[in-house]
Amino acid sequence: MTTNHYIRNLFAQEDESLSRIHETLKQNDMPEISVPAETGKLLSLLVKLTEAKSVLEVGALGGYSSIWLARGLPEDGKLTSLELEPKHARVAAENVARAGLEDKVTYRTGDAIETFSDLVSEGETYDFFFIDADKGNYIPYLEAALLCAEPGAIIAADNVLWGGRVADANNSEEDTEHLRRYNEFVSSDERLESLLIPIGDGLLVSRVKK
Repeated sequence: MTTNHYIRNLFAQEDESLSRIHETLKQNDMPEISVPAETGKLLSLLVKLTEAKSVLEVGALGGYSSIWLARGLPEDGKLTSLELEPKHARVAAENVARAGLEDKVTYRTGDAIETFSDLVSEGETYDFFFIDADKGNYIPYLEAALLCAEPGAIIAADNVLWGGRVADANNSEEDTEHLRRYNEFVSSDERLESLLIPIGDGLLVSRVKK
C-alpha cells in the first residue's frame, strides 16, 4: 500500500456521488484523470480553513474536484468552473447536480484565458483558485488568477510532481518541463508564499500576499 492509498483509506473515503463519477467518465469516453480523493479532501479542507466564499476552478473534467471544492464552501459560497470542452462541462454539471450542489456551481465553457479576461472586465474577484488543466498554460493561468485575486487568496495547482518526473533531471518531456518551470516560477515569485505538498500527484499551494 502506498502512502497516498493509506491517507485515502483513512481520511478521504468517497461517497456515492463521488464514486459514480468514475463510471460516468468511462461512459462518456472521457479521460480518467480526476484528482485522487486525498487531494480532493485537502482542497475541501483548505476552502473551509480559509473561509473562502468565491472559488474559481480551471479544468472541470467530470466535476469530481468541483464537488470536493463546493463541499468546502459555506451556505452562500459560489464556485465558478472554467472548462474548454462543452461535453465535459455538461457531464460535470450533471454530476454536481446529482450531488445536490447545482446552486453553488456554475460552468463557463471556452478558452480559460479568454474567460479570465472576461471575468476581470466584469469586476469578478475570488479568494480561492484551483488549477488543473493543460500544463503548458499553468503560468498564464496563475498570472490571470492574480488579476482577479483577493489579497490573501489561495491558488492551488495539481499534478506538480507529475509522477515524480519533475525531480528526474533526465526527463525532458514537454509537460514535465512545463510543470518544472511552473514550480520554479512560483517558488521565486515575491507576490506569493508557497509550498509544494506531496499528496496525490503533488499540490502546489500559494497564498497571495496582502
